[in-house]
Amino acid sequence: MIQLILGFLTLLMSTAISWYEGSEIIDNSLEWKYSTPFSRLFNIEIVNGQDISQLDYFVYAAKFQPFFPMIMTVSVIYIFTVLIFFIYQLNRLLAIILSGVISCVFMAISGILFNSSTVGGNVFFWMTVGSVLIFFGITIGLWYKKKIQCLNYCHHH
Repeated sequence: MIQLILGFLTLLMSTAISWYEGSEIIDNSLEWKYSTPFSRLFNIEIVNGQDISQLDYFVYAAKFQPFFPMIMTVSVIYIFTVLIFFIYQLNRLLAIILSGVISCVFMAISGILFNSSTVGGNVFFWMTVGSVLIFFGITIGLWYKKKIQCLNYCHHH
């Protein structure tokens, strides 16, 4: 439980700082076209900086000041990892499926970030690739552990 609390506190702190740093996009009209995917997704017409979706602040921060968005991402990975091992104690199959799904989500994100034109984009591409490997490894490891336990149980009974 302490690990989850620390993970969430770190996520909260890094999210607040990333949001603040990303708010610089309001004053950088040259980036409005390239760093506002959420505003475009929600069909928001950007006439001035106040029109930009606050979710786009995180995109801007990740592209140009990636340190705290990286801390956010590491916090999320840590929280997911702790949750998966907690769930594994209760429902092994659910933990294996959840880990596999998280791996696939990170794979999709890495596909979106592939060949990014910014340093922050490249950093996040490699972070998501690493996350795919971590969660794929967890998935295989938990599946293998479940299979071994099942084989041992069946062998002794």
